[in-house]
Amino acid sequence: MTSPVVDRRTALVTGANRGLGLETAKQLLANGFRVILTSRTEAGGIAAARELDPAGKDVLYHQLDVTDPGSIAAVAKDLPGLTSRLDVLVNNAGVGHEGSDFESLKHTIEVNYFGPRDVTDALLPFLHPGGRVVMVSSGLGELAYLGRALRPRFDTPSLSRSALDALVSSYLADAKSGDRKRAGWPSAYSVSKVALNALTRVLARDLAPRHISVNSVCPGWVRTDMGGRSATRSIPVGARSIVLGGELPADATGGFYRDGKQIPW
Repeated sequence: MTSPVVDRRTALVTGANRGLGLETAKQLLANGFRVILTSRTEAGGIAAARELDPAGKDVLYHQLDVTDPGSIAAVAKDLPGLTSRLDVLVNNAGVGHEGSDFESLKHTIEVNYFGPRDVTDALLPFLHPGGRVVMVSSGLGELAYLGRALRPRFDTPSLSRSALDALVSSYLADAKSGDRKRAGWPSAYSVSKVALNALTRVLARDLAPRHISVNSVCPGWVRTDMGGRSATRSIPVGARSIVLGGELPADATGGFYRDGKQIPW
């Protein structure tokens, strides 16, 4: 296994075998970072890492399925052999609208909310003071997409991790019973990103004593497989928004950003 580098800034990017994740890894590499590229599919991830760095010195690969506790634990176990510390964690892995049946809705929540939550929890021990966590969110995660009765439940400054998880569980219960629209829930994708933005605020508050900043980033509507050909932004422009999220001032935490500028949640 490659020996860890002590003084090199290191970033780990999830879902980085293609699209925004791959371009984010590319731009971080250009900015002087050593990158740990992860993906659910090993073959595609290894190919992407070699594309960026044929020598395998500046881009390292590790398999990671953000919905698999064993896979997350394996990354945490192996990370000390890859780097002495983690400076930036980019939670990019995500899925779009996959269907209206309950299993599809549940999968969207598992990947887009529980995945970043669990990966962040597992890798927090490697983030030193001054470390950054970037949650790749979406404009569809704005509070305005929720029914009026639901908005204050997500927006309260005292929201706890357990209360947030309970809100997400209530969405899943309403989705399973067929009551989600009557209860004021938008699409599963919007719910997952609203919850991710709320988690950003919770983590920012809880990690402030450790001087670790946590922010959500909207890359905009990007011409990826998920965004489609009609999207208004190129992949490099969308990824730049993500990279800027990891370069915000140290005291910027708990916010929602696009192109390095804070936007309303």
